[in-house]
Amino acid sequence: MDLEEVADELYALAPADFTAVRDERAKAARAAGDRELAGQIRRLRRPTMAAWASNLLVREQPEESHQLLRLGEALRRAHEDLDGEQLRELSAQQHQLTFALARQAGQLAAQAGQRISDDVRQEVQDTLHAVLADPEAAGQWAKGHLTKPLSGPVGFPALTRQPAPAAASRRAAKPAGAVGDLEAVRARRREDDMRLKRARQQAAAADQELHEREGELEAAEEEQKRAEEGQQHAEERVKNLSEQLRDAEHDQQDARERARAARDRARVADHAVHEARRRAKEAAGQVHELAEHRARV
Repeated sequence: MDLEEVADELYALAPADFTAVRDERAKAARAAGDRELAGQIRRLRRPTMAAWASNLLVREQPEESHQLLRLGEALRRAHEDLDGEQLRELSAQQHQLTFALARQAGQLAAQAGQRISDDVRQEVQDTLHAVLADPEAAGQWAKGHLTKPLSGPVGFPALTRQPAPAAASRRAAKPAGAVGDLEAVRARRREDDMRLKRARQQAAAADQELHEREGELEAAEEEQKRAEEGQQHAEERVKNLSEQLRDAEHDQQDARERARAARDRARVADHAVHEARRRAKEAAGQVHELAEHRARV
């Protein structure tokens, strides 16, 4: 058992079943002596419904998923080259494909017994847009281990909907205003890139904080587990000692009753001894008197 194998199993489950199975796998890893793997498994987060439905597409629709990844590569190249004609053509494919895949995600979820709402379906489509726009998002989605929906970088969707700039071979024939428009697009692109950089930095900081909080949660859960085990052990000892105490008290009561009966028998025996001694003494006296009387006669 390794982390990738466990993650593949867990993220294929319905979200409602995730936590219980994750804890079972972590417990099995710990029982096998692999505390590091157990900790890694316990840190896996349960997916939202939108993330789970997005993961379904990767597993159940691999051909369409690869098509989306290829479209994303082409869109990003056109975006970088400011190729307006290519952007218009690919943008139409983008909306058609993401809408179709989001609908398929809803159908797959229903087949798995989990109906999703329109809002969740929209989050799936937003995730697919992010996959097209961001290679990092594409890599995360392709693993099928998403825990929450993705959002695309700032600027990418807006550029796909803007009027296309003129092709390079026709720029010389355009009036000065067209060149100005192109410069404005480039300026907006630089501004969007800066916002994207800041957003990624904030996301990285948030992920780091999340990792730290999850580490604290894991440590707290481990401490809680040890405390509960100690409590259970102490309760078992108290139970055993209480049973021993009850047995000892019962034995004590029996001993007291036996001692009382023995004392009673001893008193009776002592009284009988005194009576026997008195009768023996009286009998000896009579014998002595009879002997003296006989001697005189």
